[in-house]
Amino acid sequence: MRVEYISYMDKLPIDISLVNVKEYPIHWHKSLEILFVLKGKINVTIESDTYEVEEKEIEIINSEEAHRIFCDNDEDNEVLIFHIDLKFFEQFYEDMENIFFYVNSSDEGAQNEENYEVIRRYLSIVICELVQKQDDYDEIIEDTLIELLYHLINNFHYLMYEKEEIKDNDEQLQRYHRIAKYIYNNYNNKISLQDIAQKEFLSTHYLSHEIKNTMGLSFKDFVNLVRVEESIKLLLDTDMTISDISEEVGFSHSRYYNKHFKKHYNLTPKQYRKTYKIDDKDLEKIKKIEILEINKETLEIISDYLEDYERYDYEEKIIRLNIDMEKNEGVFEHNYKEVIYLGYGYDLLKENCRNYIKDIQANIGFEYGKMTKMFSKHLGIFENSEFINFMYLKQIMDFILDLDLRPFIVIEKENFEDDNLLYMLKYFIKYFTEEYGWYEFKKWKFQFHNSINESLKEKIIELFTVQYSLQIEETPYIEHTSINPIYDTSYMLPYIINKAIKKEDGILMKVVDVVQKETSFHSQLFMGDRGIFNGFGIRKPSYFAYYLLNLLGDTLIAYGEGYIVTAMGDDYQILLYTYSEELENLVDIKEFNKKRGSKNVSEKKFFLNITNLYDDYRMTFYEIGERKGSAFNYWLKLGKPNLVEEDEIELLSKAAFPKIKFSYAKKANVFHIAPKIDGYGATLILLRKVQKHPF
Repeated sequence: MRVEYISYMDKLPIDISLVNVKEYPIHWHKSLEILFVLKGKINVTIESDTYEVEEKEIEIINSEEAHRIFCDNDEDNEVLIFHIDLKFFEQFYEDMENIFFYVNSSDEGAQNEENYEVIRRYLSIVICELVQKQDDYDEIIEDTLIELLYHLINNFHYLMYEKEEIKDNDEQLQRYHRIAKYIYNNYNNKISLQDIAQKEFLSTHYLSHEIKNTMGLSFKDFVNLVRVEESIKLLLDTDMTISDISEEVGFSHSRYYNKHFKKHYNLTPKQYRKTYKIDDKDLEKIKKIEILEINKETLEIISDYLEDYERYDYEEKIIRLNIDMEKNEGVFEHNYKEVIYLGYGYDLLKENCRNYIKDIQANIGFEYGKMTKMFSKHLGIFENSEFINFMYLKQIMDFILDLDLRPFIVIEKENFEDDNLLYMLKYFIKYFTEEYGWYEFKKWKFQFHNSINESLKEKIIELFTVQYSLQIEETPYIEHTSINPIYDTSYMLPYIINKAIKKEDGILMKVVDVVQKETSFHSQLFMGDRGIFNGFGIRKPSYFAYYLLNLLGDTLIAYGEGYIVTAMGDDYQILLYTYSEELENLVDIKEFNKKRGSKNVSEKKFFLNITNLYDDYRMTFYEIGERKGSAFNYWLKLGKPNLVEEDEIELLSKAAFPKIKFSYAKKANVFHIAPKIDGYGATLILLRKVQKHPF
């Protein structure tokens, strides 16, 4: 018997085997079969066509399609064969028996496209779940098969390959699906184009033209091809005469059947039967297939497709840390809080900007606020004015000083002549030292803008250092106006944390995104600016990098790649973050999206063994990553809209905050925690000593 009956796995609508195949003679079965070549290459004959399927490539064989799998040389191959029960799919797509899928196994490089990568990923997830058998693995496999089904329907429906424009025209797609279905179900009867045209309320001429244009064959040729292909099963699996087979599949005469059969197979039906028909015993002798074990080694072969799959989890993928709370590695200095860029001086008069600065000082507490365009007409300072008006500048200084934030002023030439700028600076020093006193003023910082020429720079240095004994940074400030979409993403969480822990210079972040005429941006909500707030006041992932760092203590217990442990009195803080080598630099947004994955995000699992914890502790977990608290990722889920409704902005603002959990750590010789981080993100664990009631 050439028809094979599939025994599906227990409680699962699938059967999977890993094989080395030399010869798998013509056969068919009532299931959807997917071949995934892991090693080497194979040839697959489906009906009348033969395809070469190379390593990492996919082939799909539809239900009841006669096919042969073979290898022309002695090269070893490893092929995953998936048989999926169509009855399972019928729960979600009722017409499964009449839908066919097609992949491109002919054109070189065709399967490098993203749609094929998605198939390979789904198949790899199924194998991963089958090998590891973690909790709910059977449910995950079924869910993945459903995702695979809809991906195939939306991207590999056979009609879409014949005519791509049908993909976006559901009415046309359904029409030609009905026509093909009618032909497949009635090929053995007399079928007329007129009958179909009448059913579809179309003219015969129009329908004839459209069928040829859509399916690549005329109506008659398509019907005859179906009849010929269906006759294969009768030729190989029955003793019916050629004449009876011809009549059975709908040909009016065996001569007509012979003509069309030879057209597709280069053999007459009689020759084909003589060549390929054998009894069951001989069939088994011809079959040369070695069944291989699906195991960890199989997962290693497909690991590229599981890189970002959160449940792909062997021992070596768990980050194990041993933390001794009695250790003291010195002081943890919060140097990352030294400077934040506040923006242009005149922006600091705006209420919304001031509210954002109040927020960061309340929750983070930077030491200096760098400001540019401080001596401009927008703040009432004019070059040739007899009276220099510092009223607005005074309001700005009062505001930031009240927040324990000291000024870091960039000196720019603006439209001043050299002597006028020197005069204005001298008056500036006199005015503000009288307002705040020398003791305070000497703590302020100053820096040259790169617009200051060398001659003027020397005169300003003399004014500040010689005449007034003030410090000024000689390294020029260069205005940063370039847009980088990575600034909006959750990548900035571990990037900023990593730089802070290693005491390395990173990007000078700013308080809020500002639309400037020098820049262009890619959406209303996220424009790729360096703000830790976006223009609508939504906290970006970069904000929470500073927020979590600020909750660390001043005593360093331990640190390494992806973690830091600190103490403050009797309390401890453990900050974990996604570490990888690309954190040393700002990665390209395309690389970030590739790492993040189109559907799932990677997950880092930690296992912490904590010793010398001599008291009971309340534990608070702050978790933030690609699926928790990232406004950018929530925006992605909305479909990356250019314009966002006001209520959506409000919801995004409220949702952009770490997930908080509470737990309890009872005094023990060894205490363990197993936290997780999804994608690019971080988890902070605060351990606060329980003050027990005296009674």
